Amino acid sequence: MKIITKNKKAYFNYEILEKFEAGIVLKGSEVKSIRENKANIDDAYARFIRGELYLINANIPEYSKTCLYSHDPRASRKLLLKKNEIRRLIGKTKEKGLTLIPLSLYFNDKNRVKVELGLGKGKKVYDKKEDIKRRDLEREYKREFKNLK
Repeated sequence: MKIITKNKKAYFNYEILEKFEAGIVLKGSEVKSIRENKANIDDAYARFIRGELYLINANIPEYSKTCLYSHDPRASRKLLLKKNEIRRLIGKTKEKGLTLIPLSLYFNDKNRVKVELGLGKGKKVYDKKEDIKRRDLEREYKREFKNLK
């Protein structure tokens, strides 16, 4: 598994409840651009449109060696999941405050581009501050423990 990009903001802004792996429909020039590690999913999110799941606002820049037939970098891209997973996710996202966020974009063992989606609930400001405090305390604890050795 080769990770192309991760969405670090997602773990800070959302509490991830469940994770799903989804395929993604791409054009050839998009795959080549992804192979150059140029994709960005920081501002992306997943949304249901007419019963199908789409990745919206993901940035896959144009492939550098393509000239005439290129793709739109911010186009909506269809995500591939099983029907029962889609039905379950539609029900979950209708709950208050739950959303689908792309966590990472990667190549699997068969060299197919996959998206790891997280079903997340938005964190409040005080939750984010608490996470920062906990991370700082852990860092200080590790530093002191390292000095004792």
